[in-house]
Amino acid sequence: MPELPLAFFITFHSYGTWLHGQNHGSVDKDHNEYGTPFLPGNADQYAQKRERMTQAPYLLDDRRRAIVCEAIVQDCQFRGWQLRAVHVRSNHVHLVVSADRDPDDVVKSCKTNASKFLNRAGFEDSNRKRWATHGSTLYLWSEEAVADKIDYTLNRQGEPMARFPI
Repeated sequence: MPELPLAFFITFHSYGTWLHGQNHGSVDKDHNEYGTPFLPGNADQYAQKRERMTQAPYLLDDRRRAIVCEAIVQDCQFRGWQLRAVHVRSNHVHLVVSADRDPDDVVKSCKTNASKFLNRAGFEDSNRKRWATHGSTLYLWSEEAVADKIDYTLNRQGEPMARFPI
């Protein structure tokens, strides 16, 4: 197995809150190189994506954000992953984590555990779509890159919301 990075910087959105074609741009499987600009907005594409949605967009209020944050902290602890930072926003989650797994496995586990915690807290039920299908991952190979993404996650997201560590 190739050498693992020091950490991953992972971002995933809540369902329906970041769609291809939106004015603030997006990425797709053919346009996702790190450092390249987002695809420009496309009103027709956005309308098609919205039309295909089967549920309303999922936004995280204060209570839901706190639950999702705790779920991710506990999931990482349970699996022995080093969670360096997490910040749960109203429509997305950023985390910096060191794990001996493919980052897609980390995303899937965190989303699953967060949904389980939300279900237990009485928010919606297991039929509610809460997360976008994919996420984005940057591989962090240096301590400087890890420190920068921890700072970005905790301090450069606007008003602090549900975060770890505090």
